[in-house]
Amino acid sequence: MKTFIKYILLFFLLLYSISFSQTTKTGTTAAQVLKFNVGSRAIGMGGAFTAISNDVSSIYWNPSGTANINSNEVFFNHSNLYLDIAHDYAAIATNMNELGTVGAFVSVLTMDDMKVRTIEKPEGTGELFTYNTVVIGLNYSKYLTENFAIGFNAKYINENLWHMSASGFAIDIGTLYKIPVLNELRIASSISNFGTKMQLSGRDVTVIYNSGAGNANLINSNIELDKFDLPLIFRFGLSVDAIKTSSNRITLGVDAIHPNDNNEYINSGFEYSWNEIVFLRAGYNSLFEHESEKGLTFGFGINYRIFELVKAKFDYAYQDFGRLKNVHYFSFAVEF
Repeated sequence: MKTFIKYILLFFLLLYSISFSQTTKTGTTAAQVLKFNVGSRAIGMGGAFTAISNDVSSIYWNPSGTANINSNEVFFNHSNLYLDIAHDYAAIATNMNELGTVGAFVSVLTMDDMKVRTIEKPEGTGELFTYNTVVIGLNYSKYLTENFAIGFNAKYINENLWHMSASGFAIDIGTLYKIPVLNELRIASSISNFGTKMQLSGRDVTVIYNSGAGNANLINSNIELDKFDLPLIFRFGLSVDAIKTSSNRITLGVDAIHPNDNNEYINSGFEYSWNEIVFLRAGYNSLFEHESEKGLTFGFGINYRIFELVKAKFDYAYQDFGRLKNVHYFSFAVEF
């Protein structure tokens, strides 16, 4: 009970800081792909998924959530975002009984080719450049007691911008605690992207200087660019099954998020399930975030058992991005 009270006090402390915080550090971190939400189910619920995490997409939101997987699960997520940005995410996890659950994931961000522009040639030099990021990682989670789970991710990040690149390493840590009240109250927290700084290097930062008599000597020199932190994210969430019968379930969730490159904000949402086959979801993403373009979300899902031991899961989500175009998310998973 003391642990429960501590979690509740921490949650309201975060709510207080969210309501009055105005600080923003937008654009001060690297590898923005680490902030792109994953999974149409979670996105349809407004991103309030930290304490709901119970499938393979939990690797992104709360690495301890994969401890709820009973067998094996494969997951794929694709989204065409604003400004010709495409994001793909794939993950796999398997339950190894007493040893816990192990998984692996890969996240890829790509963009269309863009024109190289200079002060002298603002309409383009005739060259094209591109940007992409790849994240590869491993997951491990386990229930330490009947109601308490802990999980970890270890990941490698690589960014590429034209002829430059940067690499880094990070870890995620998550916990999940279930309390047998109110159809099971769940309390969870996670810290994502705790790791090294990233610094671009490559031939695009090489400059040539003329020196000596008559500037006859050519000297190559490299410009040292700044090092940038990864987007560290702390999440604290509560969820509960407000209604749970043999055929109907309504799950409510709320998350308080504290990032290192923006002010704090809240995600909230719900999921309605009919016989754990058809799902309807809605939520609100990034409430109280400074100058946020995010907002309402909704989605649906279908779980269909193909064979006795094989279940296919399809999920769709829609998110309003304000002045940017609205985004549609599609996820597909197989449980076997």
